[in-house]
Amino acid sequence: MNKKERVIAAIRHEAVDYVPCGFSLHFPHDKAFGEAGVKAHLDFFKETDTDIIKIMNENLVPCMGQIKNASDYDRLVRGFSMKSDFMQAQVDFTKAILDKADSSAFSIGTLHGVTASSIHPLEKMGMSYDDTRVFLVELLRENPAAMQSAMQRITDVMSELARTYVELGVDGVYYAALGAEKRYFTDEEFEKWIAPMDKQIMTAVKEAGGYVFLHMCKDKLNMERYASYADLCDVANWGVYAAPYSLEEGRKLFKGKTIMGGLPDRHGVLVDGTDKEIEDAVKEVITSFGKTGLILGADCTLATEQDMHKLHTAIAACRSC
Repeated sequence: MNKKERVIAAIRHEAVDYVPCGFSLHFPHDKAFGEAGVKAHLDFFKETDTDIIKIMNENLVPCMGQIKNASDYDRLVRGFSMKSDFMQAQVDFTKAILDKADSSAFSIGTLHGVTASSIHPLEKMGMSYDDTRVFLVELLRENPAAMQSAMQRITDVMSELARTYVELGVDGVYYAALGAEKRYFTDEEFEKWIAPMDKQIMTAVKEAGGYVFLHMCKDKLNMERYASYADLCDVANWGVYAAPYSLEEGRKLFKGKTIMGGLPDRHGVLVDGTDKEIEDAVKEVITSFGKTGLILGADCTLATEQDMHKLHTAIAACRSC
């Protein structure tokens, strides 16, 4: 059973020789783009030997001008398309990695969801992360029509990127969803403004023939907001420790879907654990959850300065279970 076969078996809830694993991290800025970025990815894949090769996406929606209100936002994104330089850069980047990566491994391309993509231009204006989230909610509440028009444009182009990823040869798309944090949108606002656009992009992945890895990002989440996403995802991943929401709770919410995760990302055994503590933690996850329908991973991306020895230890422990 090679890596791709193992991951697909896990997705289908079939027997595996061992639980597959997938970990990723954001590379330093000077190794995140172009040839240096391609090399950093390939080196990481080779060094870690994970079953899933995740292609990162640092080619984010840029700031196309000063945004003071929803009308500004709507006007500025009208020129956004797959022909935009940063979108083409991600397509070329993905192709270059796939051309050289292990074809027997399972590959996924990272796609920032509509909420994340909508705040990236605000971050590029110099706003803090929390301020961008608050401002996005304010824009939607003050002028829903204009802001929804802008976000629909982003959604349509991200749907095109999803299809393009699959056409390039990735096996799946890692869809990074935001918006379920309790301190920003209300449940009603999320259901009205965010969920339909998330689902449009996820549907595009499915229709193109790719697997959907739904990543529910950040902390203090109302995970119930994602219950209706279950039919559109193949694999669910979230911050077990950050949400917080246990693997068992997730298995019930996403009934019949494969779960990816089990380990914290920026604290805990992968940061300061001994080899024995890492091995015990991995074995506990697999023993308590079972080997069926599980992919070992972390809450989110690991720290850029991740200790590779600790990651090797976790992967080796996974393969010994």
